[in-house]
Amino acid sequence: MQNTIPRYAWDASDSAAVSGSNLLVYKITPQRFAAVIMRIREPKTTALIFASGKMVCTGAKSEQQSKLAARKYARIIQKLGFPAKFKDFKIQNIVGSCDVKFPIRLEGLAYSHGAFSSYEPELFPGLIYRMKQPKIVLLIFVSGKIVITGAKVRDETYTAFENIYPVLTEFRKNQQW
Repeated sequence: MQNTIPRYAWDASDSAAVSGSNLLVYKITPQRFAAVIMRIREPKTTALIFASGKMVCTGAKSEQQSKLAARKYARIIQKLGFPAKFKDFKIQNIVGSCDVKFPIRLEGLAYSHGAFSSYEPELFPGLIYRMKQPKIVLLIFVSGKIVITGAKVRDETYTAFENIYPVLTEFRKNQQW
């Protein structure tokens, strides 16, 4: 598990910037980006806080860390004097990565699975594989490294890997020494 990205809301109409030993906060100008960026060190996460009261948190390595970080951000906002209430917590995206430990023939995979894949090596070095069930996107690299994204629950990442692994073994590059 590399990253979990929850979305949640808090009841507040304004955002503020503060700096402390365990907290790093930056206020971005609305002309550039309409959110305050707040960071905490434990769990090491970043929150985007919007004036609407919505908040997005990135960087947590698990669902539990994600929820803990979200609660910490809500508490910080309360301590700043805003009437924050932690509500509507929902995991938006889970990102995982793995290495199958063998090189993959991406051209063959793209040709054979054209309905699900996009491979343009002059634009991006990985093959983009859009799995239908579960609805997951995999970034597959010739090295055998894979990034799995789009899951709402952890099991979807495992299911996606179990579904793609037999396909990858079919397009394993022959090692010639």
